[in-house]
Amino acid sequence: MADVKKVVLAYSGGLDTSVILKWLQDTYNCEVVTFTADLGQGEEVEPARAKAQAMGVKEIYIDDLREEFVRDFVFPMFRANTVYEGEYLLGTSIARPLIAKRLIEIANETGADAISHGATGKGNDQVRFELGAYALKPGVKVIAPWREWDLLSREKLMDYAEKHGIPIERHGKKKSPYSMDANLLHISYEGGVLEDTWTEHEEDMWRWSVSPENAPDQATYLELTYRNGDIVAIDGVEKTPATVLAELNRIGGANGIGRLDIVENRYVGMKSRGCYETPGGTIMLKAHRAIESITLDREVAHLKDELMPKYASLIYTGYWWSPERLMLQQMIDASQVNVNGVVRLKLYKGNVTVVGRKSDDSLFDANIATFEEDGGAYNQADAAGFIKLNALRMRIAANKGRSLL
Repeated sequence: MADVKKVVLAYSGGLDTSVILKWLQDTYNCEVVTFTADLGQGEEVEPARAKAQAMGVKEIYIDDLREEFVRDFVFPMFRANTVYEGEYLLGTSIARPLIAKRLIEIANETGADAISHGATGKGNDQVRFELGAYALKPGVKVIAPWREWDLLSREKLMDYAEKHGIPIERHGKKKSPYSMDANLLHISYEGGVLEDTWTEHEEDMWRWSVSPENAPDQATYLELTYRNGDIVAIDGVEKTPATVLAELNRIGGANGIGRLDIVENRYVGMKSRGCYETPGGTIMLKAHRAIESITLDREVAHLKDELMPKYASLIYTGYWWSPERLMLQQMIDASQVNVNGVVRLKLYKGNVTVVGRKSDDSLFDANIATFEEDGGAYNQADAAGFIKLNALRMRIAANKGRSLL
C-alpha cells in the first residue's frame, strides 16, 4: 500500500463513495482526487464538491460529459442497432468506458498512480471500469474497496460513516428500496422485490415514464432526421446529440415508451433481474432500423445483424476499448455513409410505430416493387431460372434418393 501516493476516485457524493473516500485516506494513507461525472442522471452533481472539500480533498473534478457521452458512445452504439440478449439497450454498460477514460485522463493530469471505484465484487461494472482502465493505462493500479474491506452491508457503511464523521444526508422521505443507476440513456432498477422473479414490479418504481395505460389517448407524431446514421434534428429543428436524447426521453416517457423488465446473464456468471426505462433509446432503435431499411444494401444490413450480438456482448462485458470492438466500429461506421433521411414515427400508449421513411439515398424503387404494371422494369420470367438454380443442390440430392419424405 505504501506505493500508492495519489488515487483518483469515481465519486458521486453518496454513502458508498463517501465511505470509500475516507477508507482510502486511512487505509492507503494517500491523497484522493475526486471525479464526479454528469452523464445526465438528473441529479445535481455540484453538491459533491462541498462534500469532497469537507473531507479534505484538494483536487476535485466535476465534469459535464453529456455531449461526449451521447456523441462518442451512445450514437456509435446505436449505429449498430445494439441490443444485448434480445432486449437490453445497454444503458449502464455504455457509460462505463467513458468514466474509465476520464479516470485515466485525470490520473495522467494529476500524477496519480491509482484509480478507485465503488463497484461491488458481484457485478459487471468492476469488469467494465477495470478493463477500460488497463486498456488505456496498462500500469495503473486499481483499488476496488468492495473486494478488500468487510463493510458489506448498508448498516456497516452507515456505522463507519458515523464513526468517522462522514457527512451523509438523511432525507425525511423513505429511501428507495432499489439500487438505481441513471444517465441520459436510461435509468435502471435492481434489488428489493425484483429479486423475486415471479413478483411484478411496483408501478411507483418508475421515474421517467407514465404507464402505457395512463398515457395520452391521442397519438404523438414526430420526425427524426438522420445524417450518417445519427439523429441530427427532431421535427426539423437541429439539435446536439445530448439534446436529441433528452428530448426523446421526454416525449417517449410521456407516451409510456421504453419500460423493460428482464433477467439478464451477468458476465461474472450469475443471472440478475433488472428493470429499465429507456424511452429515448427505444425510439432511436426503431427509427434507425427504419432509415436503414431503405438506405442499406441487403447483404450489408444482414451482415450488420449477424455482427450485432458480438458487438453488444463486447459492450456489456466491458471490451469497449478492445481492438475487436474498434475494428467492428469501423465496419459499422462505414455502413452509415448513406444512412441519411427522415423517419416519421407514431407514439401511442407504450408503442413506437414507423409510419414513414424517406431519403435521397433510398434504394427503394417503387417502379420495381409495385404490384401494378411496372412498364418492364422487372421481368418476372427471370425468376424461373433464379429459382431453379437455387434449388439445384436440393434437386440433385433428391435424385440420389435423399428424399425428405
